Amino acid sequence: MVTVQGASPATRAVVTNHPRRARTLRPGRPPKSTGSRVTPWLFLVVPLAFLIVLTYVPVANMFWYSLTSWDGLEPEQEFVGIDNFVQIFTKPEIFQVFFVSLYYLVGAVAQLVLALYLATLLSFRTRFKNLFKGVIFFPYLINGVAIGLVFLYFLRPGGTLDALLAAVGVQDTPQWLGDPSFVNASLAATSVWRYMGLNFVLFLGAIQSVPSEQYEAADLDGANSWHKFRFIILPSIRRILGLSFILAIAGALSAFEMPYVMTGGANGSETFVIQTVNTAFKFSKVGLASAMAVVLLLIVLIITFVQRRVFPDEQGGES
Repeated sequence: MVTVQGASPATRAVVTNHPRRARTLRPGRPPKSTGSRVTPWLFLVVPLAFLIVLTYVPVANMFWYSLTSWDGLEPEQEFVGIDNFVQIFTKPEIFQVFFVSLYYLVGAVAQLVLALYLATLLSFRTRFKNLFKGVIFFPYLINGVAIGLVFLYFLRPGGTLDALLAAVGVQDTPQWLGDPSFVNASLAATSVWRYMGLNFVLFLGAIQSVPSEQYEAADLDGANSWHKFRFIILPSIRRILGLSFILAIAGALSAFEMPYVMTGGANGSETFVIQTVNTAFKFSKVGLASAMAVVLLLIVLIITFVQRRVFPDEQGGES
C-alpha cells in the first residue's frame, strides 16, 4: 500500500487503487529530464573533438597522401593509385630495412623476460625491494634524447664501456656504434635498458593483484616457487603478457628514438621509421612516405590480429 503525505483521503484512495499512478508519485525517483541525458555528452565534446582532429583526420589524410605523388610543398596532389605501394615492395632498399627490426625484436623478447623475472622476484619478500623497484623504473622516466646522449658517450671508442672492459682485461674492443656488426645490437640493448621499466611496472601490478589465498593454498599442497609461477602467476597475468607482447612487436617495428639520436641511421642502423622520415622531409616524397607509414600500420594490425587469434584473452566462455 502506498500513501502520500499531506494528501486527502480521496487522493489516498485513488493512489491505493491505481498502482501505475502510485509508481508515478513514489518519492525519491524524479523523472529524468532532457538536460540530465545531454550533460554526459557535453563532457565528451572536447575529448572527441581532439581525438577526431588530431588522430582520425591525420590518418585519413595519410591514406590519401599514400595514393598521390605529393612532395609536401606544392598545392597540387597528383593521384598515382597504388604506385607508391608497388615501389615499396619492389625496391629492396626500401623494404629490407625491416631486417634491422629483428635486433629490436630480440631485444624486446629479452626485455619481457627480464621484466617478468624481476617483477616476480620483487613481488615477494625481498630486501630493499622498494629501492630496486625505483632503480628499474627510473630509466623510463628519463627523456629519450637524454638517454641517447648518455649512451652515445658510454659506447664511444675509449668511453665508459671500453674503460670497464679494460679494467677486466679486455683490450681489443670494437666500435660499438661505428661497426655495422655491433651497432644494431648496441642500440637494441640501449632500448632494453630504457623501456624495461614500463613492462616491469605492468607485470608487477598484475602479479600483486593475485589473491594471497592462492599462494597459501599452493604452500599447503607443497608447491615450490616454479610451480607457483607456472600455475598461478602466468595464468593470472595472461592478458598483461598479451598486451606487452603486442607493444613489444609494435615497438620493434617502429624503433626510431634511440637510433635517430645516437647514429641518425648511419652504419646500417637505419630503421623503417627513420627511412620514412627521411623520405618525407629529406627527399620531399610525402606520398611515398605516407605509403610506407600505411604499410607499417597494416603490419602492426595484422600481427595484433594474429596474436589475438593464437593467444586469445578469454577461453571457454570465461568472463
